[in-house]
This record gives sequence, C-alpha cells and structure tokens, in this order.
Amino acid sequence: MESLKTLREAIIHFSKFENCKALMVQLRWPNGKVSCPYCGSEKVTYLAKNRVWKCYTGHPRPKFSLKTGTIFEDSPIALEKWLPALWLVVNCKNGISSCELARDLGVTQKSAWFMAHRLRYALKDGGFNIMSGECEADETFIGGKARNMHMDVKKRRITGTGTKDKTAVMGILERGNKDKGTYSRVRTAVVPNRRKATLQAEVKANVQAGAALYSDALLSYDGLEQEYAHQVVDHAVEYVRGKVHTNGLENFWSLFKRGINGTYVSVEPFHLFRYLDEQEFRFNNRGNREVPVNDGQRFVMALSQITGKRLTYEHLTGKDQESYTAAF
Repeated sequence: MESLKTLREAIIHFSKFENCKALMVQLRWPNGKVSCPYCGSEKVTYLAKNRVWKCYTGHPRPKFSLKTGTIFEDSPIALEKWLPALWLVVNCKNGISSCELARDLGVTQKSAWFMAHRLRYALKDGGFNIMSGECEADETFIGGKARNMHMDVKKRRITGTGTKDKTAVMGILERGNKDKGTYSRVRTAVVPNRRKATLQAEVKANVQAGAALYSDALLSYDGLEQEYAHQVVDHAVEYVRGKVHTNGLENFWSLFKRGINGTYVSVEPFHLFRYLDEQEFRFNNRGNREVPVNDGQRFVMALSQITGKRLTYEHLTGKDQESYTAAF
C-alpha cells in the first residue's frame, strides 16, 4: 500500500472490497493465518457471500468480520468509505472537518463526525520510548475564537477574558538528530493547570533524567535543574540563545492552532485531547529529507493501529456516564 501516493489512487483502489480485505488481512494477521478475535483459534472458514469468517471452536459468537475487534466494529459504513476517510484524516495537514468529510464520502455530517473521532482514537500514540537527548517543554492555551462561535455557544463558553475560558495543554518535544537520521517527535497532554506539580510531573514521566531540557521562564519549571540539564530562555528578553529555545514546540502549537481555527473553528474542551492525538500522529510521522514518509506509508502506519480499540457513540458523547450516574 505504500505504492499508493495520492488520494485519487487510494479511492480507486479501495473501491473494491477485495483490495480492502487483502490489506486488512495482511496487517491484522501478518503470518497469513486468519484467527478468531474472540478465542484465537485458526479453525475458521471464510464465507464469501456474507464477507465473514466462521469459527468452529463452539463459542457463542462464531462469526466475525474484518471490522470485528477494530475501531470499525459495528459500523454499517463500508470499508470502501472507512479507508479513504482514514487516508484524509492522516494526510490533510490542517485536518478535515466533519462537514467536508461528509461531502467527500456521501454520508451524513453526524456519521462523519463520529467516524472522525473513532479514527482519532485509533491514532492515539501507544507509547514510544522515553525521550532523551535534547528536549523542549512548553505549554499553551487552546480555545476557539469568540468571533467564530455561534451566539449560543459564545454565551455558554465565553465568561471572561484572557485564558479564563481556554484549556491548558502541555507538549514535550525530543529534537531530531541529523547524524542518526531521526526527526523530532512530540508528545502532548491536556493538563488541568500550569502549576509546578502538574507540569513537572509530565516532564518526569516523559523525559529521561539527565537529558538536556529547554523551557521558557515560567516559574513552574524551577527546580528541574536537579534532574536535568535545564536551561531557560526568557521570552521577554530573547527567543533564541544558541541551542536554548522552544521553537520546535512553538511550531507544533502554531500548526495545531491553525487547524483548530481554520478547519474545526471551535472544539469542545472534553474532546480536545483527541484533536491533539490527531495532530501529534501527523507530526511524529511527517518524515524529512533524510527519512521521507509518503502519504501511503503514513496511512499504513495508522491502519496498523486500529486493532483492539473501540469507541462507542455513547462513550464519545458522555451518555454512558449519564446512565451510570443515574443508576446510582
């Protein structure tokens, strides 16, 4: 699939179910032997008419499809639409809105919105090795521009000025190394505040002790020099002092905010972490001149992460929490 380089090629290729099936089987069962996602048995038979497999080990759910056990499970939307949707989400640099996705795929906006959130869940980083070398730490506030909001949303969400109605997020970036052919990667998180205990806990959880750490002059970072080679750049005086800067993360925040303001316009705070996961995936798999990554390769990387993940509409909208609370 890495040979597919354009959206047009992807749409034509995945318009045939057999092509979707071949890729999904290759990624889900690399050894070529399809196994039951419920019991792990390889005693299965493919029923071509229904596009499902049947397991013969005698458990209550003998039939399963390509979608079973993946982010696509229980979706009536065909893989012929799901796979181009994933291609768009991982390769549109500023993201793609649910309205645009709905027009492109021929589904309702509500379905496209749900699809996009399920795909973002699949993109969630499974966790790479702890960061080392030269790292940057920075935080910012995210919030939709009031002038872009509907009046009802504005009355509900804008209750003050400055950062009062915005959400704090933190990012840590590990700089790339040209000699090793690596490029920078970032890890982000929504945080409740910018206090010392909160930010330093994120740093210690993600950066190896002894690494070079660069941050701005926020007092919450004071004390990190005990575990890291910590240096500070005061933005009231300068933005760069040799290697001491946070420009890598500033670039990431710029890309992310551009997508929020230009594509999504306004994002609810309780969904913000999913949009961070989406932007983080594209950034960490963007490639560079030394290690190029094309759209097809990025798509395959994303598709390889769909197994073992499930996001229901009730959970996405918080209705499962409402029913749980009501029960007590």
